[in-house]
Amino acid sequence: MYNYLITGGAGFIGSTLANHLSKENTVVVIDDLSMGKKSNLKKSDNLNFINGSVTDKNLMTKIISENKFDYIFHLAAIASVADSVERPVETHQINFESVLMLLELVRKYQKNLKRLVFSSSAAVYGDEPTLPKKEESVIRPLTPYAIDKFAAEQYVLDYNHLYGVNTSAVRFFNVYGPNQNPESPYSGVISILVDRYKKLKNGEKTEFTLFGDGTQSRDFVFVEDVIQALLLVASKEAALGKQFNVGTGNALSLKELIDVINKIVHVDLPVKYEAEREGDIKKSVSDISRLKSLGYQSNFSVHEGIREYLISENLV
Repeated sequence: MYNYLITGGAGFIGSTLANHLSKENTVVVIDDLSMGKKSNLKKSDNLNFINGSVTDKNLMTKIISENKFDYIFHLAAIASVADSVERPVETHQINFESVLMLLELVRKYQKNLKRLVFSSSAAVYGDEPTLPKKEESVIRPLTPYAIDKFAAEQYVLDYNHLYGVNTSAVRFFNVYGPNQNPESPYSGVISILVDRYKKLKNGEKTEFTLFGDGTQSRDFVFVEDVIQALLLVASKEAALGKQFNVGTGNALSLKELIDVINKIVHVDLPVKYEAEREGDIKKSVSDISRLKSLGYQSNFSVHEGIREYLISENLV
């Protein structure tokens, strides 16, 4: 039995990880519930939930100094590109400053930590056109969100090289699955689509707003594959001090995505087209060779993952 800390642990990915780990380990979750929901967490005697912010230095000092953690997963973030453009200073405090504070606290109080895994993002690659994206590809962050993620990621890895703190980082591509909140401005496109299909199934009038022409493509990765990746990166010696793409290595356009869901649920979703949004990237797909070298194997194609998600939402 290990002791885990998961920041942002009531959010979509964090709660999926916490629910998985708390079956056989002790888990401390900290979340301010600005995006996550406590109801995402399954009741367990092994799970301790703390309602608070990772920017609260007194609270974080208390948590880090009073516990002995084996593993820390830092998932807390404002994961909205648009929000970071609108509020760069506020999002910087959470997406960068809290990470540096956590690293210093870990360096001081967690001498026996096996691994700290930081969640970065494919947004760091920006619009540099070379595909697929490799961990050593050109980095061209276009927004405050992407800049903060890349800077924080580099600090995380440098704490391994400079101070001997056991760290790794992951760059998430487009993660989807149960417990994504479609009402959140930070939500992924698939969860928003699923919400629209639910409304259609219920006889409500609805449509999906597509920014651009629908040919923009993404590497959509099912959350269960993401959990596998996180646990591999946390446990493998070869992952120390390195960053890893987490995706499938395959891209799907938004038009194709809608077609896939239309066929599974037997409903045609009305689509409204609007102008492209500033900062949005046209095409994105991962090279996951480095992750595969740790033993990772994607268990869900987009079709399989979406079907699982739709089943969980009672749409199939």
